[in-house]
Amino acid sequence: MIRVLSCLLLAGAWQAAQAAVPFEAAADLYQAAAVRGQVRPALATMPKHIRQMFTVSGGEHLTDVQLGALDAAAKRGFRIDVFEPSAIEAFAHNLDPATVAKAQAFLASALGRQMVADDVALAALGEANIDEVMSGALAAPTTPRRDALIERLERAAMSTESTVQVFLSMGEAVAVGTAVGSGLDPGAVRERARKSVDATRAGLEQNMRESMRRLMAYGYRDMSDADLEHVLKFLESAPGKRYVTAYNAAMDAGFDAMGRRCGERLGESLRELAMAQADARAVGTPADPATPAAPPPPPSP
Repeated sequence: MIRVLSCLLLAGAWQAAQAAVPFEAAADLYQAAAVRGQVRPALATMPKHIRQMFTVSGGEHLTDVQLGALDAAAKRGFRIDVFEPSAIEAFAHNLDPATVAKAQAFLASALGRQMVADDVALAALGEANIDEVMSGALAAPTTPRRDALIERLERAAMSTESTVQVFLSMGEAVAVGTAVGSGLDPGAVRERARKSVDATRAGLEQNMRESMRRLMAYGYRDMSDADLEHVLKFLESAPGKRYVTAYNAAMDAGFDAMGRRCGERLGESLRELAMAQADARAVGTPADPATPAAPPPPPSP
């Protein structure tokens, strides 16, 4: 059974009294929802996505050394052991005992177990297949009634809002972490990131909503309409709504922690590279042409 990491218990025990439920109860619910199984498949793709964030926002060619630093930082930051302590802590702070009991009962039911299994299977499809599902190239059979149920389900789970929030906060965390690691002013970077988030959130949600519904429809393609209605009965209840809020907060906190870890490591690496070249120039040693003269700017989320 998944438990809160020992380092979290030792270093953050003083926070336990402030949490709405014990960390162990949140960790048990985290395991019942198979969050680890849903998050882990995405982590291998993060070096590529971090590269894209920098190349798009920086608008410049990155050297092989810089790209290597990006990849190394992403591999070091986007790890399940970085994700879980912050995610479980956020879960604990956003739950209450009644919600834990109701959610555990639902997830332990046959339908709850099927929903969790479908969530894990969808996450394991692979990036190429997920892209096909989100674009509509790969789709499950549907009916007008089923489309209406999926629309309600997507709204109840706040899937689009949560996905966009994770993407934006992760980008902000990488940018701020990179500034900290590079020795730059994180406050200025954070302010620019917040402005970017405010300007792009509504548009991203509008563009993502239909894709998220396609993803949900495909993931739950083996559920009957009656099954979907029972899932909705839980998600639209008071405990279900609180569970959704807590679950999404956990995902946001976990990706934020990974983004910060990645950014800080990246900033440190780029600063070390720039300092090494400056030292080489000071003593008249020819600089390695692959070494950057200065780190690229932090990405915009």
